[in-house]
Amino acid sequence: MGKILDTVNYPSDLKNLDAKELKILAEEIRNFIISSVCKTGGHLAPSLGVVELTIVLHYIFNTPVDKIIWDVGHQAYVHKILTGRKKMFNTLRQYGGLSGFPKITESEYDAFGVGHSSTAISAALGFATSRDLKNEKNKIIAVVGDGAMTAGLSFEGLNNAGASKRDLIVILNDNRMSISPNVGALSKYFTQIITNPLYNKIKEDIWWLTGKLPMGSNKVRTAVQRIDDGLKTMVVESSLFEHLGFRYFGPVEGHNIKELLRVFSDVSRLKGPILVHCVTQKGKGYKFAEENATKFHGIGKFNLETGSTKSKKLPSYSEVLGKTVAEIAENDEKIVGITAAMAEGTGLKYFAQRFPERFFDVGIAEQHAVTFSSGLALNGYKPIVVIYSTFLQRALDQLIHDVALQNIPVIFALDRAGLVGHDGPTHHGSFDLSFLRFVPNLVIMSPKDGNEFRDMLWTAFNYNKAPIAIRYPRGQCLGLSEKYDFNTLKIGEAEIVKPGEHIAILAVGDRVIPAVKIAQRLAQQNISVCVINCRFIKPLDSKMIVKTAKKFPVLFTLENNSIIGGLGSGVAEIIAEKKLNDNLIFQRLGLPDRFITHGDTDTLIKEIGLDIDSLSEQIKKISRKVSIKNTLFSKLNFSK
Repeated sequence: MGKILDTVNYPSDLKNLDAKELKILAEEIRNFIISSVCKTGGHLAPSLGVVELTIVLHYIFNTPVDKIIWDVGHQAYVHKILTGRKKMFNTLRQYGGLSGFPKITESEYDAFGVGHSSTAISAALGFATSRDLKNEKNKIIAVVGDGAMTAGLSFEGLNNAGASKRDLIVILNDNRMSISPNVGALSKYFTQIITNPLYNKIKEDIWWLTGKLPMGSNKVRTAVQRIDDGLKTMVVESSLFEHLGFRYFGPVEGHNIKELLRVFSDVSRLKGPILVHCVTQKGKGYKFAEENATKFHGIGKFNLETGSTKSKKLPSYSEVLGKTVAEIAENDEKIVGITAAMAEGTGLKYFAQRFPERFFDVGIAEQHAVTFSSGLALNGYKPIVVIYSTFLQRALDQLIHDVALQNIPVIFALDRAGLVGHDGPTHHGSFDLSFLRFVPNLVIMSPKDGNEFRDMLWTAFNYNKAPIAIRYPRGQCLGLSEKYDFNTLKIGEAEIVKPGEHIAILAVGDRVIPAVKIAQRLAQQNISVCVINCRFIKPLDSKMIVKTAKKFPVLFTLENNSIIGGLGSGVAEIIAEKKLNDNLIFQRLGLPDRFITHGDTDTLIKEIGLDIDSLSEQIKKISRKVSIKNTLFSKLNFSK
């Protein structure tokens, strides 16, 4: 930690520092973040890009009375350090420690909980409106990345906020990156503003000349700022935001403490909707993050000196997805890949490298991605929309109305399904089975391992009768053969992966292998467990379920999804509809009906009782109860 940073624990401590000291503080915070995140992992590059901006915001404004609302929140590490959480920063994203995102239950300085993109402007307008209704006078500031500005929700907020004329400041943090490099017309527009040579040349000349004046140069420069505002509107057409009702200021050098102090000091005294365009560098101050901002956007533990991460023994599901889609596309020119600013994270980069003309990154615009894919499919192409499970929630209406209702054969590859670990509740893919199961026409499947994942992708591309969703977990892909021919799966058909006589477990996805391990453990205690890999959550294999429920007195379902609405609910519906054995003991095992915190996945699984030890003991206890009532179990040895 640095000498100045040692003295700063809350925003009020910043008020005692001058511009020179604030600049030194920025470097100390940068070093502090790098040395800490290399041990915990986290969103490094985004936070390094807003160090000076965050310092100045807390210096100029009176937080937490004034509200700073971060969009997405992965750039809020500096904010956490300056608002009383410096000493806990080593617990970032660890179980029981600081969240990786702003969280209203964590600090009064976190005005709004975030994790998904493009929510800040709408939330800020809500704060501003309620402030005005209560006749209060505090300032509301929304910090939005240029990537987040590509989403429709941002423009809905801008449109409403500009028309409202309310006192509101929107900061456009323009680093020309979301996670993958930004795409689209809006990104080009921002670049035009930043790089327009005529505007920048005139601006430099004016500021150089006024700086040479012998007296009152600061006052002269303040006056000239008004000329500058008119100049940029004339030359670079910043009228996009002006027409939406915002006064536009910028572009501002986002790493220049003095310029930021001047601009925000002026802006803080103004009324009405204001947009300040700050240009920053993602990964600023750490060579490896500057050179590869995508890699260091969200990264695990890494070597501080080399920037290298621990090598993985097995490929991830994301890598297998990208490489498999590219492999199948070699012989099918109709396959196209679509992502929403996540080419790297989803593994679709492998497809993009091989088939750039068939790869489409639509920016942070999940709703558009889904409807865009519908048009492609209706014109003879085979689109696969690769998206994180938690982000598909944002496009549920499009999935229902623009895809399923018209029975258009779009393929959805849902990465990070189930618990994802350190990113926590905003990123856990806990609900996809629940909100997809009720959608007519949609086929839903989930693989137990890598080979089955490849088979599901192959099956999806060759089905062409209905939309299909394949959900798979984050992390290493088990059970992947080096040489493995594709097999076409029969839609809606489950498989018995381990025969048994006493108890049955219907499992799906990444819970199948743990179910087999549970069966192996209980076999040592003379409890014979049948494990069925459902494969398909919709349509469920009703024949297999009915047969299993009639044969076994005890039946469990096991899934990495909310206990409400997922596999277990589907099986329960079949049991009720078929009016099966009243004496059947049936229990659903899955994610509890609550938001699950952040931490490493193994710890979270154990905390909610879905680890192998806990489940084995739970199944054993239920089996013991059955043995008392049912002579079928009287010969079992439950004493061990």
